[in-house]
Amino acid sequence: MKAHEELGCVPTFTCAPYQTIFRPRFGAQIAWAESNAIVFANSVLGARTNRYGDFIDLCCALTGRAPCYGLHIGENRRARVLVKVESLPEEWEEAGLSCVAVGHTIGRRCGDRVPAITGLPASTNEDDLKALGAVAASAGAVALFHAVGLTPEAPTTDAAFQGRAPEEVIRLTAADLRETAHNLSTVPDGTPLTAVSLGTPHFSLSEFERLMRLIDGARPVIDVYVNTHRAVLEELQRRGWEERLRAAGVTLVIDTCTYVTAVMRDVSGAVMTNSGKWAYYAPGNIGVEVAFGSLADCVASARAGKVVRL
Repeated sequence: MKAHEELGCVPTFTCAPYQTIFRPRFGAQIAWAESNAIVFANSVLGARTNRYGDFIDLCCALTGRAPCYGLHIGENRRARVLVKVESLPEEWEEAGLSCVAVGHTIGRRCGDRVPAITGLPASTNEDDLKALGAVAASAGAVALFHAVGLTPEAPTTDAAFQGRAPEEVIRLTAADLRETAHNLSTVPDGTPLTAVSLGTPHFSLSEFERLMRLIDGARPVIDVYVNTHRAVLEELQRRGWEERLRAAGVTLVIDTCTYVTAVMRDVSGAVMTNSGKWAYYAPGNIGVEVAFGSLADCVASARAGKVVRL
């Protein structure tokens, strides 16, 4: 890290650089390495990058050039697989749950092919698309997806496929989405928890706004961690939210994440999360059992000390 700073790199230390001043514009040619950042930049912003390994991205920065191949080229950004979400679970109020389930499915079934998705909830927002891309890049090798009517290169299905026919059509029903979300948990409902971990990728300011509406009331009986970065922390401090969060029993983890760093005080039991990416990686990385649920489920479970569903 020190060597990078000495070269002139700005120390953002976040897996979500698109939440900082370094937010690429549509069509910009960039060289990024972090998997969720790559899929977000390509899909949600319409910038162009391949999945660059560490130090190749630094070479691109030193030279001001990137290799002319892959997703830097318009033809290669064409959708190959059509993913049709035909129905949604009526009980899921948060679009994020559907997006995580869809993202996990396309990660497993699309490999590195570009999917175009239709039928996502009308309420889908940027953070939901962030969650979709993050788990798709974890469960598979997806570096670009098109959400028809939601992402900039897919105003229509025909535009996403650049006028060509899909190679495959994947149909997803509400039952499929429920099963996928259920399979992200390794423990049943009612299981005692030792912690809740949120913010993988790093929590955005808008996600903190949602959390602030949920923290009033009883304090959690287990540890609650939220991963975010220094730029968001500065805004939390400016608004006076950092003190409120800490008073409510929330530990802010800055510039890293609980599934890659020994931060959590107790990992002897199951941990709950609203992140598909965290649920995918944590069992292998830190050896914990995982429960996956909505943000509201996570807050309620933290107060109950066990997995509960609202």
